[in-house]
Amino acid sequence: MNSENRIYLKEIDQNFLSQLREIDCACLGSFWSLETYQREIDNPNSLVLGLVTEDHELLGFGCLWSILEEAHITMLAVRPEYQGQGLGRAIVWGLLKKSRDRNLEWATLEVRVSNQAAIALYKSFGFQEIGRRPNYYEVTGEDALLLWCKGLHTQEFATLLENWHDEISVKLLAKGWNL
Repeated sequence: MNSENRIYLKEIDQNFLSQLREIDCACLGSFWSLETYQREIDNPNSLVLGLVTEDHELLGFGCLWSILEEAHITMLAVRPEYQGQGLGRAIVWGLLKKSRDRNLEWATLEVRVSNQAAIALYKSFGFQEIGRRPNYYEVTGEDALLLWCKGLHTQEFATLLENWHDEISVKLLAKGWNL
């Protein structure tokens, strides 16, 4: 295994701002500005988690807000050239692990109703649909599904996290990534 294929989940700092924005523009259509990403990095109730190579290339990232007992996942994006390899799954796993580490009890998120790949990804982690936000996405007027995952603080969830980590690691290795 080449060392250049070693990847890490790590909390992102301002050194990655330009790469965050680059991925945002490529995947999300300029959803957040550089200033917004800086605020997320600086906010102790926020987490920007990236999947990074040894040469500091940001492959993808996710963001969450800690609100009382809730982890609200606000963002998930993987560089287009790296999509379909399981990297998004690794990032969601990392966000859920960090949420558990912060003693949060459940996670929520919104996802476009048309984004079937993301919906399947979240449901594979136990997220369930609990509602719909009509016309949530301003640009398209598309509805958002509201998804929820409970029990992050339980021992059962800790076991699931371990099992998911093993499964994710094996699948990434098959694609040439060493997490």
